[in-house]
Amino acid sequence: MQRFNLIILKRFWAIAKSYWSSDEKWYARGLLLLVILLSLGYTGLSVLLNNKRGVLISALSAQDEARFWQTILVFTGTLAVYAPLYAGYVYLRDRLGLQWRQWLTNYFSDRYFQNRAFYNLNYDHAEIDNPDQRITEDVKSFTYESLALLLAVVDSLLAIGAFSSVLWGISQPLIWFLVFYALVGTLTTVGVFGKPLMRLNFERLKKEADFRFSLVRVRENAEAIAFYQGEQYESDRIRGKFSEVFDNFKRLIFWELNLNILTNAYEFIPFILPAIVVAPGIFAGELEVGKVTEAQGAFIRVFFPLNFIVSRFQSLANFGAGVERLYGFLEFLETSDSTVNQPDGTEQPTIKTEIATDAPSPVENCLALENITLQTPNYQRILIENLSVKLLTGEGLLVRGPSGCGKSSLLRAIIGLWDAGTGTILRPPLAEILFLSQRPYMILGTLRDQLLYPNIDRLVEDADLREILIQVNLPNLEQTHGGFNTEQNWAQVLSLGEQQRLIFARLLLNKPKYAILDEATSALDPQNEKYLYQQLKDSGMTFLSVGHRESLSNYHQSILDFTTDRTWSLTTSKSLPTLTSNNLAKGDV
Repeated sequence: MQRFNLIILKRFWAIAKSYWSSDEKWYARGLLLLVILLSLGYTGLSVLLNNKRGVLISALSAQDEARFWQTILVFTGTLAVYAPLYAGYVYLRDRLGLQWRQWLTNYFSDRYFQNRAFYNLNYDHAEIDNPDQRITEDVKSFTYESLALLLAVVDSLLAIGAFSSVLWGISQPLIWFLVFYALVGTLTTVGVFGKPLMRLNFERLKKEADFRFSLVRVRENAEAIAFYQGEQYESDRIRGKFSEVFDNFKRLIFWELNLNILTNAYEFIPFILPAIVVAPGIFAGELEVGKVTEAQGAFIRVFFPLNFIVSRFQSLANFGAGVERLYGFLEFLETSDSTVNQPDGTEQPTIKTEIATDAPSPVENCLALENITLQTPNYQRILIENLSVKLLTGEGLLVRGPSGCGKSSLLRAIIGLWDAGTGTILRPPLAEILFLSQRPYMILGTLRDQLLYPNIDRLVEDADLREILIQVNLPNLEQTHGGFNTEQNWAQVLSLGEQQRLIFARLLLNKPKYAILDEATSALDPQNEKYLYQQLKDSGMTFLSVGHRESLSNYHQSILDFTTDRTWSLTTSKSLPTLTSNNLAKGDV
């Protein structure tokens, strides 16, 4: 159990140290110091207020009116200072938590998008579920709970130091009993409830996130579900996900029931024990009646800090589960994905990528694949073998073949998403390439944002946007949907054909040197397809297309055909004789 707690602490610090050693460290540390000083101030005032409560009772018992009103005056004055001091402490504590959350959220978000970690997560790390929840809920819980627990420990230490002297002056046996009682309660609680509550809280976070994600998927795919009449399946699946949440939570509250029985009975003693200990002195006339109230207040203020783990054990277990989830996510983000190793530790081969630059020779300024053998990311299947081809500037290449032969996988390799295999890819910088998929990505934003994505900060006149929409046969799109600054759920309000024409407009506006089209005209009629490809050719852009339609061969200089047995052939358009294949030399297109 000791090792179990040390692991959590180490993982906690692995996450926390990034902020406390960042460029904001002096601001954060200064704010934390100020919060601790305020805690020290209001704790000292708490001792005075506790003492005056006892004096107040003693004055009433002795019917000493002057002492009573004097105590009221001191108590009120102290309270006038204590209240804003404590309020300031709470405000600065929450402000520091907010600053920490902002920094850590940005830190995880940046790492999530760096080196396409968000993409790689889908292939190699299935255990890292629901990254969205980890960045939102788990980061929020981590920062606020960390700070609350840290300051609770500080407050506890200050309270123990301040009120132990008060209690020692009233009754020394109370101190020794208090320490023994708190130690036994802590060891019992941690030993019995530690791992079960930690495990159940970890599962609770995961299952709640899975349940919420299932509901989000229904909203995102509402039309497809309605077309398939899949309501019953989706409803049953969501009910099943909630059943998992329900069963886990049922086990969790059962353990919490037993914990509450222990803690409620355990925490009742401090309310009666001081009175029992002080009573003989009061009956003998050695102590004032107010000492009972003072002893009870001091005893409770010392007992609950010593009883910190027992009283907060459920929140500690929940916090520990959040630390585990966040640490697992951080570990993934920090893991280098440049090499993949076999179980025996040997390094797996990867495809090399070289960035082409502008040069006088058109052969050097091209997209080229040299002896490419492409495998799935887990290295379990070869998709393409010994492929060599060049695509020169201003030309077009069509890639065809049956489903599953590796066409789209080749595009992933060119962009750099997959690198399992051997060979070399020579390509221009990614900033000079724009990718168009079969299912267009419609961002959340205005019509203007849709057209300019991913360079939405560009300043383009409305007249130029209208001209581009005419070029892709969407002349009325602006008027129909309220102008270029209208925000809508474009994936729902536009048909698939309209979306495909819209991303062609995106391509013509961004004017990259190279375009990669993965079935980008599959939802269009032949006339619209021909019109768009003519716009593409007129732009002088170099493009590579994946598709099945025979008509696509009319718009490309060369055609690369794949088969299911990993062979390939490269021909010129109009079905001219084969130029190269697996056993021939590299072909120049």
